[in-house]
Amino acid sequence: MKDPNNPCIFCNIRKEELIFENKLAYASLDSYPVSKFHSLITPKRHVENYFKLSPEEIYACNELILKTKESILKKDSSIKGFNIGTNAGKVAGQSIMHCHIHLIPRREGDVENPQGGVRSVIPNKQHYKRKL
Repeated sequence: MKDPNNPCIFCNIRKEELIFENKLAYASLDSYPVSKFHSLITPKRHVENYFKLSPEEIYACNELILKTKESILKKDSSIKGFNIGTNAGKVAGQSIMHCHIHLIPRREGDVENPQGGVRSVIPNKQHYKRKL
């Protein structure tokens, strides 16, 4: 099995794979999507995780998150929400050690109970009852 970190697949992405780009970041489709149009926003600089991004890189990534979201909504009216997330560190599930932010379109009924959203990274913490 090929190691996606050696060489880094995000440092070596082909231009034809890009959806959008700006000076500091680019958007592309996820190779293993969890839903149609699942996209990745990636800084061009090889940096390990979100917490090591410069303020300018965070702004550039956010600009592409918003641009990509609008583009996806124009393509698919069944999308009613999004999850945005990043994995920072191996214990958080990061397998490619180059920062990338997931933009995951969500549709009504795509899971039985969407309560908790990103909390499902720890499955027994996803569903909860509000305290009165």
